[in-house]
Amino acid sequence: MHAPATPAPPLSVSDSEFRALAARMTELVADFYARLGEMRAYPRTSGPAATAAFEAPLPVLGLKAEALDALDQVVRLSRPPSPRFFGYVLGSGEPVAALGDLLASVLNQNVTAWRSAPAAVTIERVVVRWIAEAIGCPGFTGSLCGGGSSANLMALAMAREDRAPANDNGARPGTVYVSSETHMSIAKAVGLLGLGRNNMRVVPVDARLRMQVAELVRMIEEDRAAGRELIAVVASAGTVSTGAIDPLGEIASVCDRYGLWLHVDGAYGALAALACPEKFAGLERADSLSADLHKWLYQPTDCGLLLFRDAALARRTFAHTGEYARVLDAPDIEGFAFFEESFELSRRFRALKVWLSLRYHGLEAFREAIRADLRHAAELAKRIRACPELELRAPTDLSAVCFRYRGGNRAPDTDDLNMAILRRVIDNGRVYLSNASVRGQVALRACFVNHRTRAADVGEIVTEVLEAARSILAQRG
Repeated sequence: MHAPATPAPPLSVSDSEFRALAARMTELVADFYARLGEMRAYPRTSGPAATAAFEAPLPVLGLKAEALDALDQVVRLSRPPSPRFFGYVLGSGEPVAALGDLLASVLNQNVTAWRSAPAAVTIERVVVRWIAEAIGCPGFTGSLCGGGSSANLMALAMAREDRAPANDNGARPGTVYVSSETHMSIAKAVGLLGLGRNNMRVVPVDARLRMQVAELVRMIEEDRAAGRELIAVVASAGTVSTGAIDPLGEIASVCDRYGLWLHVDGAYGALAALACPEKFAGLERADSLSADLHKWLYQPTDCGLLLFRDAALARRTFAHTGEYARVLDAPDIEGFAFFEESFELSRRFRALKVWLSLRYHGLEAFREAIRADLRHAAELAKRIRACPELELRAPTDLSAVCFRYRGGNRAPDTDDLNMAILRRVIDNGRVYLSNASVRGQVALRACFVNHRTRAADVGEIVTEVLEAARSILAQRG
């Protein structure tokens, strides 16, 4: 008599089922990549349409392979990483890295400590070192995280713990210097850390939208004389709106002089140091640095990076380990734990996609892709200067190009007109732009962090904007 067959666990997928599902998914993805060049830059959809497509009761019994039928809708209603996507600061999602993400999900490593994920922890430490050295910051260490907001928060937590320790007895007000162009995540971090957003000192910018060093010094002197607690200066290596790069070397000298922590928010721009290091002189003098690999290293989201000089300070800031997670005594890397140097405990294997992508293409290919983005931005700026109906609103120091339609007698509210142009351009679906505020005025903004973009795609931006503007003005009469 044969023993009864043991039923499979409830969430089991057989080998044959998985291979069939994987083949179907691969075909979907490959077809998606093949069609990117001809797809709209933004899908034809709306809030009600997207809701109607996915709003359904939770299945009590599984749909099995039919569950994948809805993926065509997911693709159709998603904003694709088109070669003509120029919005925000969002990288284009390199395909080999996407395959790395698939394997990372299959391996399902929790990248906490070496004993939990030996390959993943080792690879992440290698990737962090690779990037630090490649951008001119040898000797820095750090970790991958969700994005620049998390990296900036952790960096300022380290600054606070170094200048005004708060972990044991709580935070007290502390002054942080920023420019008027600083990313919104810095204000969030200052508030969350208990330093008080009213203690953020906003330093004026110059004609190129860079922090004015003389004004920074004046404000520091004023605050020091008033007895305020001085914590940090946040400089930008590529502001989010215009790509302005603060004078990093001069700011570093000011921080040295007054004993302030220097954090460089390089979420957008720091990785351009791979291709044009001369623009980032002084970057290596920072105490901490954020960079988003899902921006200008073209990695799939999410993949932020925090770099810092002082690992002992990171442990002093973040280490607080329960007995259940305590690292066993072990030599060298075997005793390493990321959660002792970061506020994250559960951490996905982000480094695998970066490691695989860099190994597949090589560093020089990424340098050339960044150089191409810089050329595209310069070409767009040139075309705008040559067009009487358009005007540049900011210098093009990196790959963000801010411009606007000039309007005329028929368009007294130029801000309103430019927002209408933006909506029309997006609705037309050929290119995708976003908006910015430059010196209090609305600007159209094209940001090139897209490895798929070609010269012909750049040429469509001015054409699409002018067609949208003329159509709107004709309708307004």
